[in-house]
Amino acid sequence: MTTAVVTGAARGIGRAIAERLAADDHDLILVDLSPGLADAAVGLEAHTSVTPIQVDLTEDGGIDAVVEAAGGGIDILVNNAGITRDARLVNLTRDDFDAVLAVNLGATYELTRALIPKMNDGAAIVSLASRAYLGNFGQYNYSMTKGAVVGMTRALSIELAPRIRANAIAPGLIGTEMAMGIPKEIRNRMVAAIPLDRMGEPREVAALVAFLASAESSYITGQVIVIGGGRSFT
Repeated sequence: MTTAVVTGAARGIGRAIAERLAADDHDLILVDLSPGLADAAVGLEAHTSVTPIQVDLTEDGGIDAVVEAAGGGIDILVNNAGITRDARLVNLTRDDFDAVLAVNLGATYELTRALIPKMNDGAAIVSLASRAYLGNFGQYNYSMTKGAVVGMTRALSIELAPRIRANAIAPGLIGTEMAMGIPKEIRNRMVAAIPLDRMGEPREVAALVAFLASAESSYITGQVIVIGGGRSFT
């Protein structure tokens, strides 16, 4: 039995990833700040062993709690946790800049660094970037951190090969609670710019995570895959 760590697992894409990996018979260590993490774990135990850890990965002790739960070793690390604090650059506060940097990049870096010694041979790291790494209006801080995740992934893939693979996924507009919070008029304009003419679904991102974490992708490392319905660079 293999063990997977999934951050940001309480809802949205992270919850879909947890459900897919449970269905694929991986033991799970689920990490999130939200109390909703307990609800996300309900039902998954019928498939596999589930350890929910409600912690803030940016605070002292958060990383340590996950490392302790990892025990003898892990096979999959999914860095999914992330936040947004959107604003035009002229209105972006230092607090909002720092908060996004701390979660999206800082926690991803710290947890990955701490868990690498616990990772078994043949393990896989899959980090959630975003199509926004190519640049998005009003997302200066978010785009910057997701671009850094891409750079980190490429560097890790070189440093950790051949023992561990590292890849990133860059979702476009996905039908999560966060996306549905976008005003409908704006959301409709965004969908109109997508060649497949719809938002993606969390389960579709989860399927890609499962593939990149599996032996079926054993010759893929250092890659960034955009899952955006055909909208990538425009």
